[in-house]
Amino acid sequence: MNRAFVQMEYFGYLRRNPNDPPDNNFNGYDFWLNKLNQFNGDFLRAEMVKAFISSAEYRQRFGP
Repeated sequence: MNRAFVQMEYFGYLRRNPNDPPDNNFNGYDFWLNKLNQFNGDFLRAEMVKAFISSAEYRQRFGP
C-alpha cells in the first residue's frame, strides 16, 4: 500500500511518473517510500503532502 501511495503522490501532485524528468530515476520515489515506511505508513507524520505541495517543481507548475 505504501508503494501505491507514494506513486499516487507523484501522479496527483506532480502529474508525472516518479522516474520522469527532472528526476530520470527512482531516487526521489525511494526516498519517500523509505520515509513513509519509517513512519509506518502515517503520511501526516512523514509530512509528505506538505513536502510535495511546497516543492519547487509543484510551485513552478501550479502556483505561487
